[in-house]
This record gives sequence, structure tokens and C-alpha cells, in this order.
Amino acid sequence: MEHKLKNIPLFSELENAELKAIISNALIRHYPKNAIIINEGDTTDSLYILLAGKVKAYLSDDTGREIILSIQGAGDYIGELAIIDEQPRSASVMTMEPSKFCIISKAYFDSCLVNNPTIAIKLLRAQTQRVRRLTENVKSLALMDVYGRVARTLLNMATPHDNELIIDQKLTHMDIAKMVGASREMVSRIMKDLAEGGYIKSEDKRITINERLPNAW
Repeated sequence: MEHKLKNIPLFSELENAELKAIISNALIRHYPKNAIIINEGDTTDSLYILLAGKVKAYLSDDTGREIILSIQGAGDYIGELAIIDEQPRSASVMTMEPSKFCIISKAYFDSCLVNNPTIAIKLLRAQTQRVRRLTENVKSLALMDVYGRVARTLLNMATPHDNELIIDQKLTHMDIAKMVGASREMVSRIMKDLAEGGYIKSEDKRITINERLPNAW
């Protein structure tokens, strides 16, 4: 288990002994596709580390309108705010495919930090980088047009592979629309134009970015 957690940014600076201290009382849980892990407004306070699978963090209103804040895969974590400030959950989380979690309760997490204060400093440093990324995402939503938001989202989710940038997660146009705050129709037009221009290729909902995306649509 320790080697898996070492690959997670939140825990990347921890020594093996520190990792063992954190997970010694953790629980392992499996969830099916479309399972609600966290509901916005819940008062649960555990940290969820995604070991396998894929989830989406989202906000929704009374009409069912949904905005996806992020789509996360193995190596990501959710619920870190609740183990610090004890406030209600700020977003909902649902599995997009069968998923496996390592779950750490706030009570045990607090005890671990009291007994291992150096862990707290390292975790704060890692969490700061995550906050910076979230700030950039908010900035893009506020200042970019729809094409700019789509392009940024695609590039942020892509990883290098054999001289190509590949988004290995399966995404529908509706998924992307909910992430950038636009209509599915607008996103579909942008994706169609990018595909016809040879900038991207989409197969089985997996996207390959063939070359640098244009500066404007």
C-alpha cells in the first residue's frame, strides 16, 4: 500500500514510516459505477484516496443542472477540506466506473498528525500546490471564452505518450460541457472543428491531441 500512496501528490514527500503511520487504521472500500460517495452538504469527515477507478466532483441545483468541478482517477484524493475545518462537504462526488478507495477518518488523521508533526508540514506544502491549480482553473472560467476553456481543460487532462498528448479518461461532450460551464452543443461544435482541422482525434471517447491547439476558435 505504501508504494501506491507514494505516487499520490499529497503524500509524495512522506517517508515510508510516515506513510505507514497514516494508513495503519485506514479502511479499503469498493464502490460500483454511479455510486454517490459524498453528497454536497454532508457532515462526514473522512479523506478518500482513490486507488483505482474514476470519479467526478460536481455541484448541482434544484433543477438538476450540474457543473463538474473535476474528474479524478487513481492517485487522486477527495475530502481533504473536511478533515481540516469540519465544515459540510462543499461538493458531491460520484463514481464514473467501479472504484476502490482507501478511507482515512478525521479522528485518526488528527491523532496521526499530533504524534507525527512533521507530516503536517509536508501535507500543507503539497496541498498548497493543489490550491494554486484550482486558482488557475477559476481564472480560466472567469477570463476565457468557451473555446479557451475547452482547450485548457483538454490540455490539463492530457498526458504525454509516444510524442502525443492523450486523455485516457473516457469523456463525453456533455462531460466537457459541464466542466467548462457551456452547452453541449457549443462544445460539440468546437470538438468537431478541432477534429476536422486535425488537431484532435477521438476514438471510443478517448481523445488524442495531435498538435498544438489553435489560439482561437
